Amino acid sequence: MTPVFPPPPADDDRAPNLTARALTLAISGVVSVAIVLVLMLVPLPYAVERPGATVDTLGDLGDHPLITIDGEETYPSDGQLRLTTVSTVGGPGYPVTAGEVVRGWILASEMVVPREVMYAPTDTREEVSERGQAQMLSSQTNASAAALIELGHDIPMTLTVATVAEGSGAAGTLEVDDVITGLGVPGGEVEEVADFGVLTRALEEVDPGETVQVQVERGGETQVVDVTTTAPPTLADGTPIQSGSLLGVGLLPDLTLPVDISFDIDNIGGPSAGTMFALAIIDMLTEGDMTGGEIIAGTGTMDLAGRVGIIGGIQFKMIGARRDGAEWFLAPAANCSDVVGNVPDGLSVVRVETLADARHAVEEIAAGRGGNLPTCEPAEG
Repeated sequence: MTPVFPPPPADDDRAPNLTARALTLAISGVVSVAIVLVLMLVPLPYAVERPGATVDTLGDLGDHPLITIDGEETYPSDGQLRLTTVSTVGGPGYPVTAGEVVRGWILASEMVVPREVMYAPTDTREEVSERGQAQMLSSQTNASAAALIELGHDIPMTLTVATVAEGSGAAGTLEVDDVITGLGVPGGEVEEVADFGVLTRALEEVDPGETVQVQVERGGETQVVDVTTTAPPTLADGTPIQSGSLLGVGLLPDLTLPVDISFDIDNIGGPSAGTMFALAIIDMLTEGDMTGGEIIAGTGTMDLAGRVGIIGGIQFKMIGARRDGAEWFLAPAANCSDVVGNVPDGLSVVRVETLADARHAVEEIAAGRGGNLPTCEPAEG
């Protein structure tokens, strides 16, 4: 007997609902993928911070030395003094995408912040770059002067008032283009101000709100005016970033260095390399190897008085330092609250307030006594 099989169903009889569902799912999948891809590329109003490059200030950058000193003998070093940076995407001209934002949320080594936290709405790419380069040039001048002063050079300065802060005690008493030549603290006589360090050290002994006498050259005449001092800015916890008080003015120092120091570094801006620049200059001008062959990284602004100042993004700078082989990191004392709890494994952090502190720390690390240096961890007991 020949078996009889039913004929195949006509096209109209073949599971029409299953075919339509599969087609719908396929189209939905394609559309979803397309939407995700578009969203991953759409610029968002955020900025993402992550560890940036580190650079040895004692070494070469490409085919040339980062720092060149003419006029005095220099000495080689077997160690490294690495400046540290933060890489930021999401600024003017560098929009951040959804993919980068998601990555920043996921990775512990990155941070996502609203763009307005870091940039003004009117900032342009050119303005941000120019501001960073101006800060870098200022940090190089300050580092050079502070290093030479630390090494015993005398560097007289002309301190000209460039700005007067509104609402400060200097408003209405000090004027733009005044040249500050002397200062009298409460209970004392007016004494000569030969450089920025003399001025700041005197003001460190004056409480905010006290009145000081400021001697200025104005219009070819010498005058003495009374100025009520201003409190320094504070950290998030209310701690002043420095001791003493301020005059409430921005100063434009005019100075001539006795040694020719030049820097050749591109694509890095901002003021935070000042401390590591100054240490490199001291090491280069000091016989022997100040580092003892160690890889030491760090950060911090440097002013003409040799004070190490607060910076941003220190948690990312520590990660970058450890990634690039550093076992020691010099941190501004004012950044200690950001350091605690964020130190990568294998990295020891030393707290520094002045260039003298930082120099001492490097020398102690080289001698194998780094464990005795001050840290950012709160004291026990």
